[in-house]
Amino acid sequence: MTGSSQNLWPSFPANLRSLEKTDLRLGIIRLTDCAPIVIAKERGFFSRHGLQVSISVEPSWSNIRDKVATGLLDGAQMLATLPLAATLGLHGPRVPMVTALSLDLNGNAITISKDLYRRLAEAGPLENGGLAAGKALKELIERDKAAGKPPLCFASVFPSSTHELELRYWLAAAGIHPDKDVRLLVVPPPEMVRALGDGRIDGFCVGEPWNEMAAYLDLGRVILTKYELWNNSPEKVFGVRADWASTYPRTHRALLAALLEAAQWLDKPENRLEAVHVLAGESYVNAPTEVLSMSMTGSFRYAKDEAPRLLPDFNVFYRYGATFPWRSHALWFLSQMARWGRLPEPIGLARVAEEVYRTDLYREVAAGLGIPVPDGDYKTEGTHDRRWAIEGSTGRLAMGPDLFFDGLSFDPANLRGYLDQSPISEPAFDLKRLG
Repeated sequence: MTGSSQNLWPSFPANLRSLEKTDLRLGIIRLTDCAPIVIAKERGFFSRHGLQVSISVEPSWSNIRDKVATGLLDGAQMLATLPLAATLGLHGPRVPMVTALSLDLNGNAITISKDLYRRLAEAGPLENGGLAAGKALKELIERDKAAGKPPLCFASVFPSSTHELELRYWLAAAGIHPDKDVRLLVVPPPEMVRALGDGRIDGFCVGEPWNEMAAYLDLGRVILTKYELWNNSPEKVFGVRADWASTYPRTHRALLAALLEAAQWLDKPENRLEAVHVLAGESYVNAPTEVLSMSMTGSFRYAKDEAPRLLPDFNVFYRYGATFPWRSHALWFLSQMARWGRLPEPIGLARVAEEVYRTDLYREVAAGLGIPVPDGDYKTEGTHDRRWAIEGSTGRLAMGPDLFFDGLSFDPANLRGYLDQSPISEPAFDLKRLG
């Protein structure tokens, strides 16, 4: 079966207008940031580009990885780190994957149990967000060690996930060794709240709506959002196998175009409530609309007994260049994998970033849609405390703040210098050998 998106891609060569494959199956996890894929289907963006898409809700990130790897899914919502890890053969078989589109910025938070929050609050005021909480947690861990108590247990959603790396980053900034001072384990996103309520874990890092669900059920308290940890940092991407992208190039580009249009639609404030009602259904996220609407409409409740706070950038789908697959973002993730011993040997990280994060494909599709793109693939992080702009040959790209909560900055051209600033690390090799 073939289709055509000729009327929507007038500036594209004729050989890009006839699709190799139109019946597709895409995977998602029950998370708010599956929104671009869901909206592209429900609002007709896929069909306008000649695609007939079915969506498969998967229970875990390992399911997403394995089903894309084996061809049971054509593509999927993925952790921004997942195509990198799969290409390197980390945590599973080596299956080269690529992404040419970021699905969103921000979207995660670190939530702890009410009991742990009470214990931290007894140690001192926690107004200074993640830094104060981290220092209080460090003191509490030392007291528990002295008393012979078992270590606290924190969960993330997948090994080397954005969530795990963020959780490690927060802990290490406070002087807590993630592999020696606490226990870390993996829990699928929809199971996080139950695990916290059952007392199996003391805290977690997960995407929405599960932090808000913990607050809604009065089971936990958000201690730090991803936006606060690293302003406007990447979260999910749309990923496919590298050989799939080569076999179905026009289909791949049509998918990217539809998802770009969905992202634009999602970042119009007047569309957010409609998106909430679509996502809340049993077929997708399956969560109360009052929970989903918090982050999606620009507010966020840290605890059940607190009023919501304004956080207009908690979920960003298009603005600030959110859809561009920055290779500097890939390098930050890879540097953290090296920091925590996930890379067994030194490799050329820039080469991996270029193989997996396909900025060339993004630029091709964006040009067909008249979307401005940066001229470069890399940018520094942690140097802008307010909105700024990139002036490029295709137009002006408005950007948002990009600060880290610990005040550090990241220069992708100086990875080893950046890692030298890390207060704690556990690499598998001397980081001076890192390419």
